[in-house]
Amino acid sequence: MSHSLWQSVLGEIELSVSHATYMTWFKNTELINDAPANFTVAVPNIFAQRQFEVKFDSQVKAVLEKNGVKPDAITYIVKTAAKRPVASRETTHHLPADRLVAPAKKSIPSQSQPVSGLNPRYSFDNFIVGSSNDLAYSACQAVAQHPGTKYNPLFLYGGVGLGKTHLIQAVGNEITKKQPDTQVLYISSETFVNDFLESIRFKKKGFATKYRNVDVLIVDDMQFIAGKEKTQEEFFHTFNALHQANKQIIISSDKPPRNIPTLTERLRSRFEWGMSIDIQMPDFETRCAILEAKAAQSGVELERETVEYLANNIKTNIRELEGALNQLLAYSEMRGIPADISTAEGLIGNVRRSRPQHLTPKQIIDKTARHFQLSPAEICSAKRDKHIVTPRQIAMYLLRSELHLSFPKIASELGRKDHTTAIHSVEKIEKAIKLDFLIREQVAELRDKLYV
Repeated sequence: MSHSLWQSVLGEIELSVSHATYMTWFKNTELINDAPANFTVAVPNIFAQRQFEVKFDSQVKAVLEKNGVKPDAITYIVKTAAKRPVASRETTHHLPADRLVAPAKKSIPSQSQPVSGLNPRYSFDNFIVGSSNDLAYSACQAVAQHPGTKYNPLFLYGGVGLGKTHLIQAVGNEITKKQPDTQVLYISSETFVNDFLESIRFKKKGFATKYRNVDVLIVDDMQFIAGKEKTQEEFFHTFNALHQANKQIIISSDKPPRNIPTLTERLRSRFEWGMSIDIQMPDFETRCAILEAKAAQSGVELERETVEYLANNIKTNIRELEGALNQLLAYSEMRGIPADISTAEGLIGNVRRSRPQHLTPKQIIDKTARHFQLSPAEICSAKRDKHIVTPRQIAMYLLRSELHLSFPKIASELGRKDHTTAIHSVEKIEKAIKLDFLIREQVAELRDKLYV
């Protein structure tokens, strides 16, 4: 009964949450015990356990009640059947002998099988989904299911190291897996530029054929096409030819189309034609899940405190997060010491600029004022001019997020008597970071400046 009951619960939940949320948190769960006094659900890892205990518990109980089951409480446990060893002095980071796989022989692509440029290690299965990227993940999966008909073009943008390349290549790999005859081409914008210049300089033929006869064209780092007028014109014609033939176009950039400098208006309008999606900085839970997944690939299960320490101290992007983890695992293996929190604390200063020991509210206010070309007195004044109000709100947000000051203390630092102003300002900037690319860039730049 427990299996059919849980399948019914999962079926209802799948209809009420996003696909990305379901795949990330619910898909790999199972009901272990359906006794009302000892109702137990197994989840894949400690981060899923926390999500269920804090976020999804009431939802699960409500669906269970609709199915005629009302447990006294639900216990969420981490599956132990496939538990990997916790990193210790005896633990090495090599795969066991029985899991070693002989390297595949390299195959030389024939003319009938064009080189796609895709890296096979990028897939949907090993992409960690969180609130920062769930919309992009869902859109990419929809494109992989229906290339050329849904979200064409698909334009992903966001800062460096947030997973754009992984996602757009995952689309290509998924399409290739399901439709082997589909011609998929992944390139960087630099490759397109170089190919175009060579075709002009050496009068090489076949440039248009290469790019306009594919079924799916994936272009990474489109921002580098800015300022190259002839190249933009050629890409404009390539875009039109593919779109007219219902071929899928996928583009990534570190900026939204409207913010790419010297991009022609006709290209900008076409990039915004389908769907433009922002990939944001990963939140704490997503960073933890990424660290756990990457450590698992090395055959190691890190202690919870170690994972949370890294996630709390590396907040910039996924590449830096992976770099910190790789350094920790390599150091512990070479020295024969556990990859625990004390080792991580010793290494973290070499991975990123360490936080100043005495970052003060005054430093945050002064650097925020300088960033916006204002004086600290103006930010702390009662002026309501827009060019002062927004920097003041950002300063309040940074005081809260970086120093964890109370709202009354934040209000006091900015010369305000009513702490509700601080609450409103912090909430407004939190919301703007999710929706406004410019605000998000300004906050990120300021964070960097705080630790210089």
